[in-house]
Amino acid sequence: MKKYIIDRFEDIYAVCEKEDKSFIHIPKSKLPEHVKEGDCIIENKDGTFSVDVNERLERENRIREKMNHLFE
Repeated sequence: MKKYIIDRFEDIYAVCEKEDKSFIHIPKSKLPEHVKEGDCIIENKDGTFSVDVNERLERENRIREKMNHLFE
């Protein structure tokens, strides 16, 4: 199972960061509806993609904690 973070959208592609910090272009048509920048997506064994909601929430919490420490 491969995980990616959606960095941005360019034309018909989602530019996604791989776990090794490199980038891959995935056609938006292959992704679930309503994905947005910052979402964590999982490539399933059958080639489909799903959103990992728990991973997104954990990332948002880590970022929020870092921001709080910066501005304390």
